[in-house]
Amino acid sequence: MANDSLSAAKAAKNDEFYTQYYDIEREINAYLEYNPDVFRGKTVLLPCDDPEWSNFTLYFAQHFQTLGLKKLISTSYAPDSKKYKTVWQPSLFEQDAPQFDPAKTLVRGKIFVLDHDRSGDGVIDFHDIEWQYLEGDGDFRSLEVTALRDEADIIVTNPPFSLFREFLAWIVEADKKCLMIGNTNAITYKEVFPLIKENRLWLGATGFSTDMVFGVPEGTVVPEAYKKKAEKMGYVGNYTRLGNSCWFTNMEHGRRHQPLSLMTMDENIMFSRHKDIRGKGYIKYDNYDAIEVPFVDAIPSDYSGAMGVPITFLDKYCPEQFEILGMCENEDLYKMKIRVYTSAECKQAYEHKFHRKGTYDLNASGVIVRNDIKEKVYQRLLIRIL
Repeated sequence: MANDSLSAAKAAKNDEFYTQYYDIEREINAYLEYNPDVFRGKTVLLPCDDPEWSNFTLYFAQHFQTLGLKKLISTSYAPDSKKYKTVWQPSLFEQDAPQFDPAKTLVRGKIFVLDHDRSGDGVIDFHDIEWQYLEGDGDFRSLEVTALRDEADIIVTNPPFSLFREFLAWIVEADKKCLMIGNTNAITYKEVFPLIKENRLWLGATGFSTDMVFGVPEGTVVPEAYKKKAEKMGYVGNYTRLGNSCWFTNMEHGRRHQPLSLMTMDENIMFSRHKDIRGKGYIKYDNYDAIEVPFVDAIPSDYSGAMGVPITFLDKYCPEQFEILGMCENEDLYKMKIRVYTSAECKQAYEHKFHRKGTYDLNASGVIVRNDIKEKVYQRLLIRIL
């Protein structure tokens, strides 16, 4: 299953997925291409990144001067506070520092700051980072790290996926610019989708079709299929491929403003590569005043009404071309509902489709009628062309 890695990790309380340098660089380049000064004069906070291992810290430290940063702050989470326990020992970087304290290393988080040329070599880079122990364990929700959030202009990280909702709320509360990795399923969260609908949050530049590979702690159980895919991409060892990960941001990038090239409805019916559309046309929902468009490339350019599209539409969403009306399970769409099913209808629909007794929650999604049988469709966004 596509979610095996994340499901297994969630059960084990494992939030340790280490982003690769290439994926960070590829994503950030899209923002720099759109606005070369996007980071200039800014304080960047990496609140969930142990700088001794984090590629986020490495990237921003190496590019401190070319990005024109004012300050870089990274914080780490104390090993004893992590729910997913691994074999751990202090790095030589920490042990060789004069401030190293064996009594603090397991129970305190650390803060790393880069803001000037400490070494005197005329370059501000990774070698100029200064660090000290935090008073607490480095939890992003602590007053200590929250104060750093308030100081920062931009927050960039791969937060604990099990705390994604809470982490996003922490950012929104402070009205900060952000760039972070999450599960694509987060699009449907009630705490997330309203922000997307209101254009206060959107997907990053890395498309859904692009796999990302993550490092994992020693001993983590990785599905063999994901391990092999990571190996094919050149990552051998403690790595896993997570195909259901994406970037979330409220920072502008060029891909977000590239309109989709679309055919008209008649052209889709004649030439679409999808057999469900070609020669057949579009089905109207039984319970929404909208048509079902099961493929993003089959959106008809000349249809003025509401259309239900897969959530994968969002990585191609151009706000100048489309308006997001809502999501089928979202209360925003109650005015577009043309019927609500009774319990008896839900049971009858289930029996007609699966030929056994059960119930079908037809009211939780869009419904189409095919061969006189009511069928739920996968989660859909309702959109219209501007």
